[in-house]
Amino acid sequence: MYGVSGDLARRLVLPAFFELARRDLLPEHWRLVGEVRGDALDLVEHVRDALEEFGPRPGDGPFEEFAARLLSAGGGMSEESAGDLPEVLKQARDALAAEGAEDAQLVHYLAIPPTAFLDYTKALDAHGLAEGSRVVYEKPYGTSLATFEELETEVKRVFSEDQVYRIDHFLAFEAMQNVLHARLANPWLAGIWNREHVAQVQVDVAETLDVAQRAEFYDATGAFLDMIVTHLFQMAATVALQPPADLAPETVQAARDAALQRFRPLDPAEVVLGQFEGYLDIESVPGDSTTDTLAAVRLWIDDDRWRDVPFLLRSGKKMAADEQRVTLVLRGASEGPYAEGAELPSEPAAVSFSLLEGGAIDVRLVVRTPGVEGGTSLTTATAPLDGLDSGRAALPYVHLIEHVLTGNRSLFTGVEGLRAAWTAVQEFSENRPPVQGYAPGTWGPAAVDELAAPGAWFLR
Repeated sequence: MYGVSGDLARRLVLPAFFELARRDLLPEHWRLVGEVRGDALDLVEHVRDALEEFGPRPGDGPFEEFAARLLSAGGGMSEESAGDLPEVLKQARDALAAEGAEDAQLVHYLAIPPTAFLDYTKALDAHGLAEGSRVVYEKPYGTSLATFEELETEVKRVFSEDQVYRIDHFLAFEAMQNVLHARLANPWLAGIWNREHVAQVQVDVAETLDVAQRAEFYDATGAFLDMIVTHLFQMAATVALQPPADLAPETVQAARDAALQRFRPLDPAEVVLGQFEGYLDIESVPGDSTTDTLAAVRLWIDDDRWRDVPFLLRSGKKMAADEQRVTLVLRGASEGPYAEGAELPSEPAAVSFSLLEGGAIDVRLVVRTPGVEGGTSLTTATAPLDGLDSGRAALPYVHLIEHVLTGNRSLFTGVEGLRAAWTAVQEFSENRPPVQGYAPGTWGPAAVDELAAPGAWFLR
C-alpha cells in the first residue's frame, strides 16, 4: 500500500482491511507492506491508532494476529529508486513461502494523490514490479479528457486491462449494488425501469459539512470534478445500464461502460454551479475563488429505454441535510380515474435507494386517505438492508478490497466508461457557467430547482 500514512489509508483503507480480518475474509496467507516516502514507520502502531480513531477498534477483532503480518518500507518510490521496498517485498515473499504460499499474488494499492499516479506507474515498471501483479488506482482517474488519456496511455503500456482496478467507492455501497440486483431479481421493478414509467432519475449526494479540513485540496478541485464526473456519473450509469445477460464481473462492468457511452455531451446551460456563503472566509481559500462547492446537472441518455428522461445529478457542501440517494420518480396514471386532472398529492410516487448507513429501499405510493372523506395521500414503505437474513452490511472499501483480492472487477470502473465520462463533460469544461451563491443549510441556488422543472427534486 503506497501512501499508507495518508488520510485516505487511515480513514478508509486500513480499517477495511481489519474489518475483512474480523469477518475472516482475508486469504489464509498474506502480508501487508506499507510504503512511505520517508523513514519506514511503525506500521503496527500506525494501524492501531487508525483503528482507535475510525474503527473497528483493535479489541473488537484479532488485532495481534493481524499486526504480525504488517511490514513497513521507507525511502519512497520513483523510477530512480524503490527505497526499501524490494528488500521488504522479498521478506514478505519468503515468509509466505515458508507458510506454503510460494506463488503469492502481488497487489499494488495506490492510496496516493492522483497527481502521483503517472509517476508511480512508471516506477512500478522501472523496478520490475508490474508483471503478474494487480494495481488499484483511487479516483479521480484523470482530471480532464487530456489528463485521462495521458495516464491511460502509460497504464496500458505497463499493465494489461485485467490487472487494473479503478476505484469508485460509491459503486460499492450496499444500496447502490441493489440498484442493479433488486431491479433484476424483481420483475415488477424491472418492468417499470424505463421511460414509460419513470419521469425523472435523480442522484443526490449532499453534505451539511463545509470543507475546512481539506480546503486547499477542495479549492483546486470543486464539487463538479470531485463528485459529478466521477461518482455521480457512475451511479447514473448503474441506473441506466441495459440488463446484463449474467452477473459475471466483466459483463456488469461492460454494461455500465456502455451506458456511459450513451450519455449525451453535457450542455453548459444545463449545469448549475454554486458556492456557499462564507466559503471565501475559510483559511487557505483565496478571497477571489470561483470554486464550486455545489454542482447540479441535467443529463440525457440517448437510447430507447431512457430517451427524454432527465437524469438530475446534484452534490454539494453545507446543504440542508446529509443524504445519499438514487431515486426513480414515477409518472402518474395515464388513464382511468387517477389520470391527469385527478386530485392527487403534490408529490409523485417514487422508488428511492438510500445509501446511508446500512442502506435502505424506500417505495413511495399514492393511496386512498383513510376515513369517510377519502381523497389521496402519500405513504412510504421502507426496507432496511442491514440485518436481512442475518447479513451484516459492509462499508464500501470492505467490498472493494475483497473484490481486488478475489479478482472480481464488477464494482470497478472500466476504461471506456471513464473515457466516455470525460468526453461528455469536455464542452462544459471549456464553457463553465459562473458560480452562484447559496445560503448554508439550503438545497442550493434557485436555478437548481429550475433544472427539475416541471417536476421537483425528491429531496427539497
